[in-house]
Amino acid sequence: MTDAVIVSAVRTAVGKAPKGTLRATRPDEMAATVIAEALKRAPGIEPSEVEDVMLGCAMPEGEQGLNVARIASLRAGVPIEASAVTINRFCSSGLQAIAFAAERIMVGAAETIVAGGTESMSLIPMGGHKVAPNPRLMRDYPDVYLSTGLVAENHVREAGVSREEQDTFALRSHQRAIAAITAGLFR
Repeated sequence: MTDAVIVSAVRTAVGKAPKGTLRATRPDEMAATVIAEALKRAPGIEPSEVEDVMLGCAMPEGEQGLNVARIASLRAGVPIEASAVTINRFCSSGLQAIAFAAERIMVGAAETIVAGGTESMSLIPMGGHKVAPNPRLMRDYPDVYLSTGLVAENHVREAGVSREEQDTFALRSHQRAIAAITAGLFR
């Protein structure tokens, strides 16, 4: 199996929705800027070598709707021949896009993929512009419309895990990650 490696990593500044200076900046333009810069920093990789662009987006509507990965990739100078897909897994959309890209590379389905995420919490409100749940699903399974954060809170409450235990676990996880990086276990 082929190894998947990250050869360039770029991100925008963290914003202050809805008050920051980026509040009116379109998410497709932010993503295009990041993609172009990531390719510029990637040693020996030309935009023409990109086979796919995979972007996660929790609320793919409005300025970040349609296939925002396609729009951003074209604005970044990636040729139209490259595939592009927008992935929605809510809070983990960008991470899922990166995982899918790594999997495609590892199985030999592609060699060069741009992956990440885009979102504007200023332009697209939490839950989107028009929430229209399926009435039958709301009646039978209303919890499917809960946010990821509420689902997590419900699970820890049901499991009897305290906030202190969660914080201890998170700290230990970060300490182990730092130790693994220091020991050279991450490539």
